[in-house]
Amino acid sequence: MSVGALLNGLLVSVVAALLWKYSKLSEHAALLEEELHMTRQSQEVSQEHIDYHVALQALQEHGTRMVCTGKMHTDRICRFDYLCYCSEAEEFVFFHSNSSVMLPNLGSRRFQPALLDLSSVEDHNTQYFNFLELPAAALKFMPKPVFVPDVTLILNRFNPDNLMHVFHDDLLPAFYTMKQYSDLDDEARLVFMEGWGEGPHFDLYRLLSSKQPLLKEQLRNFGKLMCFTKSYVGLSKMTTWYQYGFVQPQGPKANILVSGNEIRQFARALMVKMNITRVEEAEKDGGSAEDEKEKDDYIVVFTRSTTRLIINEAELIMALAQEFQMKVVTVSLEEQSFNSIVQVISGASMLVSMHGAQLITSLFLPRGATVVELFPFAVNPEQYTPYKTLASLPGMDLHYISWRNTKEENTITHPDRTWEQGGIAHLEKEEQERILASKDVPRHLCCRNPEWLFRIYQDTLVDIPSFLEILKEGMKTKPSFKKSKLASTVHPGRVREPQCQTSVQTTNEAKLTVSWQIPWNLKYLKVREVKYEVWIQEQGENTYMPYILPQQNYTFSENIKPFTTYLVWVRCIFNKNLLGPFADVLISISRSWSGLASLQT
Repeated sequence: MSVGALLNGLLVSVVAALLWKYSKLSEHAALLEEELHMTRQSQEVSQEHIDYHVALQALQEHGTRMVCTGKMHTDRICRFDYLCYCSEAEEFVFFHSNSSVMLPNLGSRRFQPALLDLSSVEDHNTQYFNFLELPAAALKFMPKPVFVPDVTLILNRFNPDNLMHVFHDDLLPAFYTMKQYSDLDDEARLVFMEGWGEGPHFDLYRLLSSKQPLLKEQLRNFGKLMCFTKSYVGLSKMTTWYQYGFVQPQGPKANILVSGNEIRQFARALMVKMNITRVEEAEKDGGSAEDEKEKDDYIVVFTRSTTRLIINEAELIMALAQEFQMKVVTVSLEEQSFNSIVQVISGASMLVSMHGAQLITSLFLPRGATVVELFPFAVNPEQYTPYKTLASLPGMDLHYISWRNTKEENTITHPDRTWEQGGIAHLEKEEQERILASKDVPRHLCCRNPEWLFRIYQDTLVDIPSFLEILKEGMKTKPSFKKSKLASTVHPGRVREPQCQTSVQTTNEAKLTVSWQIPWNLKYLKVREVKYEVWIQEQGENTYMPYILPQQNYTFSENIKPFTTYLVWVRCIFNKNLLGPFADVLISISRSWSGLASLQT
C-alpha cells in the first residue's frame, strides 16, 4: 500500500470521527435545548424550580406510583407520583416500570365502574376517574412531557355556576381533603378536570390556595403530555349533608358525618381569607349583658332580580321591620360582591330568602340566628331541605322556619320561558294542562322534572299576615343557643374495671352482681346527669334484658338462672343521648365458681 493511500485513508477516518463527534455534540446540544425548552414550559405552569433531566429520568426509570385510601370507588382518594395527562387523548396515563406501585391493584375491577369519584357527589357516572396504562418505554415515542412540580389536588367541580353546589360539593370537601394531607397546603395547586369554564364564582376557589387553579382546557396550552410530579386525586365526601335525587328523591344523606363545628371552622377560614374579621357573639370570651345590648340586631333579606321574585318585597321588608323593631337590609348576588354580602350576613340576626342557592350563605350567620326560607305555590318545603338540614346540624346553632305560598292567585307563572327556567310551552298540551292543574309537586328525581321547574321559578306575592303568623309561631320554639359546654358535646369513654360476681341460691335461683368504675374522662367533666345502660344476654339466645341504672353496681336476680353463661354489656350515658362504648363481660354461673369475669375485648 502506498504512503499516499495510507494518508488518504487516515484522513478519511479522522474526518469521519470528527463528523461523528460533531453529530453527537449537535444531538446533545439539541437534547439540552429541548430540555431547556421543556423546563421553561414547566416553569410556565409553576414558578417552582424543577430539574427537568432528573424528573424525566425518574419517570422513565420508576414510572408512575399510586397508593389509595378507601375500599370503594365512592370513598377512595389516591396519591400519585408522576401521573400524566395526554391532552390529545384527554386521558390520564399510568406508566409502568419495574418500580411502579399500584395499590390497590384492582385489575379489571378498576372499571367496575371506576377507580374513584372525582367529585364529592357520590357515584355519579359523569364524575368517574380512571387512567390508561402504558409501559414507560413508550415515552421514547411520545411528545416530551411537561412536568408540574407543584403538589396538586385533581378534582371535578360539580356545578360551578350554582353557589350551593360550589360550597356543598366543591369548596367544603376540597378544604377538608386538603386538611387530610399535610402537603396539600396553601402552596398546593388545584386542577379542575370537569371541563367547565371559570364560572361566576371562581374567586371563591382561589381562596383555597395561593396558586391559580388550572382548568382542563388550559392543560393543552402547556404541551401534549403533562406529568404531575405529586398529585392527589378525588375528594372526601365526609362534609356533604345532602343528596340531590339522582337515585331517590332528594333529601338529607342517610349517614351525615359532618357537624356544624366543622362547617363553622371552614366558614371562619374563608372569612379570614376575605379579610372579614367579625367575632361571633356566641364565641366572645367574657361577653357581658352590656355587649348584648350594644349589638345592633338587623334582618337581611336576599333579593333576586330575574327569577323567583318576591313581588311585594318592599311590603315584606316594612312588615319585618315593624314586627321585630329591627333594621332590615337587602343583599343581592347580582348587584354586590360576595365578600360584602358575607360581611353583612355574618352579623345578622335573621336571614330571609326565597328557596335558592343563595341560602348556602347561611353558613356564615352567627350562632343563634334564624333562617327563614320562602317557597312558591305547590312546592312542599318538606321535600326540598338542603338549608333546613344545614341549619339543623349539631353545632350550627341556627333556628329554621319555612313559609309556603298556599294561594294560587298570589303567584305569577312563566310557561313561555325556556325549559331550564320553568317553561312548559314545549310540552304536549295535555301535559301542560296537568301541570297547571296540579296543586302540589310530587316527589321526583333530579334534574329536569318540568313540573318542579315550572313551580320553583314562579314569582310570589307573599301573603304578609300568614307569613308573620308563621314567623311568630316559629320564633316561639326557638331554642336558647348558649355557648356550648364541653360536657354537652363530648361522649363518655368506656366504663373501667367491669366485674361480675355470682352466687347460686337454690337449684332454681341465682344472683348476678355487676359493678364497674366510671369512665376515665368523667372525672374531668361537669355532667348534670350520669346513668349506665346494662344489657344481659343468655349465651345462645337472640334477646337480651336491658336496664338503665343510676349507680355503679347492681345485683340482678330476676330471670337469672344457675349453671348458665351470660354476656353482659355496660356503658355510660351523659345527658340522656350521649352514649359511650360498651364494655363487654362474659360470666358463667355455677355452684363451684364465683368471682371476677373476663373481658371480651
